[in-house]
Amino acid sequence: MNLAEGVQSVSLIILSAMMIAAALGIVLLSNIVYSAFLLGGVFICISGIYILLNADFVAAAQILIYVGAINVLILFAIMLVNKQEDFKGVPRRWIRQSSTAIVCVGLFTLLATMVLATPWALDATSPAVVESTIVELGKHFFSDYLLPFELASVLLLVAMIGAIVLARRDFIPDLPSKSDLTTTALTLPERPRELTKSGK
Repeated sequence: MNLAEGVQSVSLIILSAMMIAAALGIVLLSNIVYSAFLLGGVFICISGIYILLNADFVAAAQILIYVGAINVLILFAIMLVNKQEDFKGVPRRWIRQSSTAIVCVGLFTLLATMVLATPWALDATSPAVVESTIVELGKHFFSDYLLPFELASVLLLVAMIGAIVLARRDFIPDLPSKSDLTTTALTLPERPRELTKSGK
């Protein structure tokens, strides 16, 4: 996508502002359903930034995988569980909040340092723009990054099996104890006796 420089700058500012606002809404809103919907908005804004960078495949994968699969799965999990719990105060909560704030400030400082230290100017001797990113990604996936690609698929398979086992754990019947087996092994279930009339 070849857009004018002004259009790209304005689009980047709008998408960045929307993404930051949605991310703050995810953290600050108390309703988890609204937070899940705003998470989908963050993913869509990231996809728009990928489109501005001419990364069409990554933008499509962002929409299909994160918005169409992961975010919808989170919404279904939230709506199906629907578990109501009373909030209980955590003792020494300020320690957790302060440690979380320190970690967040440290990550923000690290990312800001990397953004400021990275030379963003394009080199005049840079290679030409890739016409088909899908073909280039396919070449790298099955040549340079074949081992990480296969390891990621095995990791996802293990995670899926673990999720199925955890989800089906509630449906496994409890095994009877040994005392129940010894007392009920030779007994038959009784049928309810039919009521007979007094005259017969």
